[in-house]
Amino acid sequence: MSTAVLSDLVDELPEGVVVIDADVVEAYRADMASLVEPGRPLAVVRPTSTTEVSRCLAWAQRTGTPVVPRGAGTGLSGGAAARDGSIVLSLERMDRIREIDHGNHLVVVEAGVVNADVSRAVAQHGLFYAPDPGSFEVSTIGGNLATNAGGMRCVKYGVTRQSVLGLEVVLADGRVLTTGGRTVKDVAGLDLTQLMIGSEGTLGVITAATLRVRPAPAKTATFIASFGTLDQGSRALAAIFASGITPSVLEMLDRHTVNAVEDHQRMDLNRDAALLLIGQTDGGASVADADALVELCLEAGADMALATSDPEEGHLFMHARRLAGWVVMEQGPTVIEDVAVPRTRIGEMLTRVEGISRAVGLPIATVGHAGDGNLHPMLRLPDQSEHSRRMGLEAADRICAAAIALDGTITGEHGVGELKREHLHQHLDATSIDVQVAIKRALDPGGILNPGRGF
Repeated sequence: MSTAVLSDLVDELPEGVVVIDADVVEAYRADMASLVEPGRPLAVVRPTSTTEVSRCLAWAQRTGTPVVPRGAGTGLSGGAAARDGSIVLSLERMDRIREIDHGNHLVVVEAGVVNADVSRAVAQHGLFYAPDPGSFEVSTIGGNLATNAGGMRCVKYGVTRQSVLGLEVVLADGRVLTTGGRTVKDVAGLDLTQLMIGSEGTLGVITAATLRVRPAPAKTATFIASFGTLDQGSRALAAIFASGITPSVLEMLDRHTVNAVEDHQRMDLNRDAALLLIGQTDGGASVADADALVELCLEAGADMALATSDPEEGHLFMHARRLAGWVVMEQGPTVIEDVAVPRTRIGEMLTRVEGISRAVGLPIATVGHAGDGNLHPMLRLPDQSEHSRRMGLEAADRICAAAIALDGTITGEHGVGELKREHLHQHLDATSIDVQVAIKRALDPGGILNPGRGF
């Protein structure tokens, strides 16, 4: 592309929005997907308004320039890694909370608002925002929407799409699309809101969202249980699922993850446990529910199980879970996988992951959302060499194949991105792919939006 063409974009936008400084651009090339090699973008565009996003996309359409939308860069599938000759469109400066409507339990936010800041903003009204991915203190709402992110509270409150009432989206040609609205029920036309959620920036660029927030629970109780074998842990999970009690959080850590947490910070977790469950219950019956779940765990063979309604103790248990991914990554190059299986088959999947670890010769620590069957095997690479990269790819291939064989999916919340494109074609049939490609062509006929990602 000629300098003159890029200059046209610079002229169309306010000073400082288009950045070509090499050092600055370098910081926007990659996301957190270690196995995806980022390309070399022409520039980074950092708009502060929907109008500026619209002008950027209209220019990109005219010039045939690929556009890679980006939030905080915390993605783990390569969906925000730059492409050669692209424009990286960073939404980080669109960080305003436009409105809080506490009467209707909704909030209107721009794409660059950090997830945790939504709950902090509505807390004074006794409300909270349910989706809480592991990166909730740094990831942005736009990225969460693009991948339909989940988190620990999915088991009770659902993933991101269950908390979205409407969207503001800029299409490939620069037009601004408004979907949904402010009502809980709305069947006027096709559900374009849900179409855009999870589309990974391939159909449009989400610039704002109307989100559903909920009354904060009056009470919360936390429980923890450790098991000497995976079979005991699986029996406990089966009993919990059959109990009729829906915990607000139900998380799991395997032995490798427990030891990584203990190496980082002493919490007196059982280093010999094959499986550690950490969960919460909320609402008026939270204490009784947590006690009942502890009893189920003990009946299944737990060597330790206890519950607490003390907020500080509960925070300590949950902190151990939130540390898991970060402390494993601290120990060296790590690839965090993302698959989901029917929750009654978690034990089978964990067993298969252990077998894959032995077969490939790669340590794998697994953490996950036991309540909905979403697991994150964390591949611990010896170094960043090409050999280690091949080992990581082989392990990831086998993990995805195992999830498919157990009636699961290749991604529960991280998205397809670039890393899992081949796996997607193994998972979905030709008709499904054809329909998705047709939708893509209708909305982005020039193929400029996040090319080479998803389907």
